[in-house]
Amino acid sequence: MSADDPGADDPLGLHGVVPPMITAFDEDESIDEAATANHARFLVDRGVHGVFALGTNGEFPLLTAEERDRVVEVVVDAVGDEVPVLAGVGAESTRETIERAHAAEMAGADGLVVVVPYYFPVDDDGLVEHYRRVADAVDTPVYAYTFPDMTGNEISPAALDRIAEIEGIAGLKDTSEDVVQMERCLREHPEFTYLVGANRLAHAGLSLGCDGAVLSVANAFPEIAVELYEAARAGDDERARELQGDLSDLLDAMQQGPFLAGVKAALDLRGFDVGPMRSPLRSFSDDQKTALQDTLIDLYDDDKLRVE
Repeated sequence: MSADDPGADDPLGLHGVVPPMITAFDEDESIDEAATANHARFLVDRGVHGVFALGTNGEFPLLTAEERDRVVEVVVDAVGDEVPVLAGVGAESTRETIERAHAAEMAGADGLVVVVPYYFPVDDDGLVEHYRRVADAVDTPVYAYTFPDMTGNEISPAALDRIAEIEGIAGLKDTSEDVVQMERCLREHPEFTYLVGANRLAHAGLSLGCDGAVLSVANAFPEIAVELYEAARAGDDERARELQGDLSDLLDAMQQGPFLAGVKAALDLRGFDVGPMRSPLRSFSDDQKTALQDTLIDLYDDDKLRVE
């Protein structure tokens, strides 16, 4: 399987760079619909292959059901005619997940990303039944999503084998950083579209045969992520390795502050105001943002990355 050869079970043919875009907020932490739409536009104008609304960087657990539904509508309206729009619909309960899936489907989302349920422990049988019920409830392709560091649950190899047999499951977004399981899934389930979700494993995943990458850093620096994907697709391993180093350096710089806030801080430094994080998450302080700016200037002196 090559880096741009999606699995046979994926009607979208999903591939390439699909950033887990931010949700923009006004200063009172209400959703800034215009800035959220503009961020989607910013990404598409810089060559990404799709966008993923309401992933981790979209702060989805902190949004109400109505807000989540509205974000999907905003993003679909902004760029849905140009690239596939994935919507994160995962929730703690199967019932709530199905409700958000129905709403996203009605809004025009092209694919539904269902993160593993969180907070309560869920065994393999529970996970398989969860995905079966969600897939049965919609006509839109469903992508399973494993992120054990955030959810406390993970999709085991045995559970994945069973989930892969469910009609309507098109692929997997994997942020587990488990390269062994990644290789196994790519070998055992070539019909799946496989999206690597760990920034530091983008090059490794694409080299192994992943179809695309869902990278938080791509929210602020989509140019580098797209170039990395194109280099991997072209078989230019040397250039892909260099770009992976750039991505990792950017990630290090953006992690020198509160959790998740580096993406919004970097966007702000590039002249793109997406507002604060929603409480209890914290934004970068002025001192932290200045340090990030200094680091980015030290790392890059390039027109496409220069801080505005």
